Amino acid sequence: MHAHVYILHSPSLEKFCIGSTTLEPKERLSLHLKKKYGNSKFTSIASDWSVFFEHTCTNISQARLVEQHIKKMKSRTYIMNLQKYPEMIVKLLNLYHCSFQLLSGHAGQ
Repeated sequence: MHAHVYILHSPSLEKFCIGSTTLEPKERLSLHLKKKYGNSKFTSIASDWSVFFEHTCTNISQARLVEQHIKKMKSRTYIMNLQKYPEMIVKLLNLYHCSFQLLSGHAGQ
């Protein structure tokens, strides 16, 4: 099953929110805006989130690894450059290439 890594942006907060999902990013955004994840979530503090960046990954494992990599960078410039330089995401996908898929909690080749 394909998965996505996505970055949301709030102009009013000037903040980014990085995530991964098996849903389409626009569908996930809609759920965030409707506060389906509760008022305690970071995205609940603003209502002007939009999808800034999205990319399809091979599976949810790869999407989560790419998400964690982007979060570890803790850099606004890095996030901006992901959109500006598409080769960056290609390198990340190659770095976190997952040749397995999780099926009922078991890894298989």
